[in-house]
Amino acid sequence: MADAIDTGPRQQTLKALQGLRDIVLKGEVEAGERLSEVALSTRLDVSRTPLRTALQRLEQEGLVEAIASGGFAVRRFSRNDVIDAIELRGVLEGTAARLAAERGAPSAGLRQLAGVVAALDAVVAPGPENLDFGRYEELNGNFHATLAALSGSDIIRREIARVTGLPFASPNAFVNDQVDIPAFRQSLLLGQVQHKAILSAIEGREGARAEALAREHARLARQNLDLVLFDTSQLRHRVAALALMAG
Repeated sequence: MADAIDTGPRQQTLKALQGLRDIVLKGEVEAGERLSEVALSTRLDVSRTPLRTALQRLEQEGLVEAIASGGFAVRRFSRNDVIDAIELRGVLEGTAARLAAERGAPSAGLRQLAGVVAALDAVVAPGPENLDFGRYEELNGNFHATLAALSGSDIIRREIARVTGLPFASPNAFVNDQVDIPAFRQSLLLGQVQHKAILSAIEGREGARAEALAREHARLARQNLDLVLFDTSQLRHRVAALALMAG
């Protein structure tokens, strides 16, 4: 009976969290703008109690911040904030790869990672002009989640999940909606080369190499960030989450 009573509030909080995160990450609310609990409660069809819980969760994730007048506002990120978040993901994933190699990843986990890499090979095989971006995004997410799990450390896995919750630090931050940009297509092919090298280093128990490769792999996001920000054709508008970025 207790479980049945608890299900409703949990579902309401999850609904509020997913809805709020979607609103923020799609840039539907401008950076620095105060979030109206009344309006959001109506829009998401949830009461204000689970909405406040969801806002507190987004504050922990770093997407919103408490303001002096009360309530929360969408957080504004500088270019350095974005770069630091990408760099931090690289450090954490590098540590995960090193631990997986040094501690010896379980055979089942290695088979899972190898399966993801093989599936990615099939996606990139047709060449950059014929990439299935949706399938690549799915498998790329699986690769990074599996890598985090192979570390054998719940602490590392949780911290990776936290930092990748920031939209521009996600491994898929610059995969979506870039199908007509050759430079992005080429970066995904390079990413797959790095995926295979990371797997090889972990299998070979080469901790330092695995760490260096994973950190270098994260820098692809930095490369694509610069392409988005400095390209004259306004590519940054195709990455909705960058609406949170100042300047």
